[in-house]
Amino acid sequence: MSSEPRRQPDQRPPRRRRPTDGPAAWQPDQVPVPGYDAGEAPGQAPGEPAPLTDATVMRALAHPVRVALIELLAVVGTLTATQASELLGESPANCAFHLRTLAKYGFVHEAGGGRGRERPWKASDINITISTKQDDPQAATAAGVLSQVWLDRWIERARQVFGASAYLPGWEHATGWSRNAVFLTSEETRDLRRQMRCLLEPYEARKSDPGLRPAGALPVEWTVFAAPVAELADLTEAQAREAAEDHADPGSGAHA
Repeated sequence: MSSEPRRQPDQRPPRRRRPTDGPAAWQPDQVPVPGYDAGEAPGQAPGEPAPLTDATVMRALAHPVRVALIELLAVVGTLTATQASELLGESPANCAFHLRTLAKYGFVHEAGGGRGRERPWKASDINITISTKQDDPQAATAAGVLSQVWLDRWIERARQVFGASAYLPGWEHATGWSRNAVFLTSEETRDLRRQMRCLLEPYEARKSDPGLRPAGALPVEWTVFAAPVAELADLTEAQAREAAEDHADPGSGAHA
C-alpha cells in the first residue's frame, strides 16, 4: 500500500436520509452509542444501559450535527463551538446552537473555564442505547429515525476510510476490516458483544486523561455489527433438524 499521507475526508456529517419503507427497511433492535444510562430494562442484562424511551429526546438528538458533536466529545473530552466548527465544517454559531440543544436534554454540559465568549463543552458521563422495541409507537418511530442517522454516519465514515487509496502513514497494517459468520444463539451473541466491550474497557481512561496515552496513540474507532442472517434461517434450521435425526437414528444411512 502507498505510504503517502491519506487525504483527509470531508468531516461534514452525512446528510440525513429518510428511512426506507416496506419490509426491507432496516429496523435495528439495539444500537449502543455514547450518552445515556437509565438503569436496567425488562429483558436487559445486568450492567447494560437501558434504551431511551422519550420520543421528544430522541427526536431532538436525531440530527447529524448533534450526533457528530456527541461523537467528538466522547473522544476529545472538551470542545468549544469554534473548535467543533473547524472539525465539522459547520459555522461556530450553528455548533453553539446544537451544543446548547444537547445540553438542554442532558447529553452535554459546560466544562468551565474558557476565554471570553468561548465556552468549553463536555459530554455528560452517560451512555445511550437505542431500541426500536418500544411500548409507545411514537418512541419506536423516533428510535428508528435516530438509529438511521447514527448508522448513516458510521457507514459513511467507514466508506471514506476503507475506500481511500492510502491509509495514515504507519497505520497501513493496523487499519482494516473483517467479516465472520458463526453459529450462535441469541444469548451467546449478547454475551460475545459484552466480551468485546470488556476488551476495550482497559483503554477507556485514556479518553479523559491524555497523560495515559502512549506516544503515537490516536483515536481508533471500533464498530461491531452483529445480526442474524435472516434469509438463511430456514435452510440452517432444516440442516440442524436433519443432523439431529441422523444422530437419533445412526442406522438410517447417509443422505444422498
